[in-house]
Amino acid sequence: MKRRTFMKTTVATVAAMGDAPVQSSVEAQKGTLGAEMPKRPYGQTGVFLSIVGLGGMVLNGTEQNQANTIVRDAIRAGINYFDVAPTYGDAELKLGPALEPYRKDVFLACKSTERTKSGINEELNRSLERLRTDHFDLYQLHALTTVEDIRTAFGKNGALEAVLDAREKGTIRYIGFSAHSIEAAMEALEYYRFDSILVPLNFVTWYHGNFGPQLVEYARSRGAAVLALKSMALTRLPRGEKSPFPNCWYQPVTDAETAALALRFTLSLPVTAAVPPGDESLWRRAVTLAPSFLPLSEAEHNHLQSLAGATEPIFSYPSDQFNLVGKKG
Repeated sequence: MKRRTFMKTTVATVAAMGDAPVQSSVEAQKGTLGAEMPKRPYGQTGVFLSIVGLGGMVLNGTEQNQANTIVRDAIRAGINYFDVAPTYGDAELKLGPALEPYRKDVFLACKSTERTKSGINEELNRSLERLRTDHFDLYQLHALTTVEDIRTAFGKNGALEAVLDAREKGTIRYIGFSAHSIEAAMEALEYYRFDSILVPLNFVTWYHGNFGPQLVEYARSRGAAVLALKSMALTRLPRGEKSPFPNCWYQPVTDAETAALALRFTLSLPVTAAVPPGDESLWRRAVTLAPSFLPLSEAEHNHLQSLAGATEPIFSYPSDQFNLVGKKG
């Protein structure tokens, strides 16, 4: 996507959100324990989420005492958005006890890769038990990828049936999905009016991979809030190279200045919140940066676009055109 097109689209969509991206009222920013953290509306629900969340992957492989400290520090920083999944190693087992003292004050999201009604019911109940809660504020169909995923999940006795039943029973408040596929995300948005989507949005995939603009546009047209993954991702690891960040399968931005710009890029989009990489040091960097968030300037956009042009995106979409019924134009 060319810079002029990007700037026009971004300015229009951010303006459409009113003051939400740079909200500064004390009421909106004040965290559970008094810390200030910007918050934005989660769609039209009346719920406000911290612009940076805690992804459960940060807790994977930690000792319980360390997990307790991370969660405590998140709460003190004003973070009220927590996201976890059964596929994140032992994260659910660590997050449950750590979050229990604060559960009533936070927005807890979980997800499942199961595609059938019976599979979702089993995994949902196990996650509720592990996380020591009687409900999830958000439950998501996780990692929708293929047409077959969609057909199974949205078909008879599929995952969506189970999630809708759980919402009727009060064990789920809101329904969403996550996806790393343009096709799957667009198809899912067309099929059902989800409360939110959780998708990768960063400057390299946006500028160089043509991955993201169409998702943001269509989600907003369907009334779905946008939650961002991979905001501080840079590129894929070279073949055979082991990551120094065990919970990251990609190469994150490690330069402090660029990392700050990367996070600000994603938060300059019309998103509710961003979930930083699943590494404690990178997550803490994002938490430090978030309270002073300012939208990127045009010069900063130019700098990131130049950097993106020389970088391989972790996700890309081959066409510059994508209509709003989930098919290539």
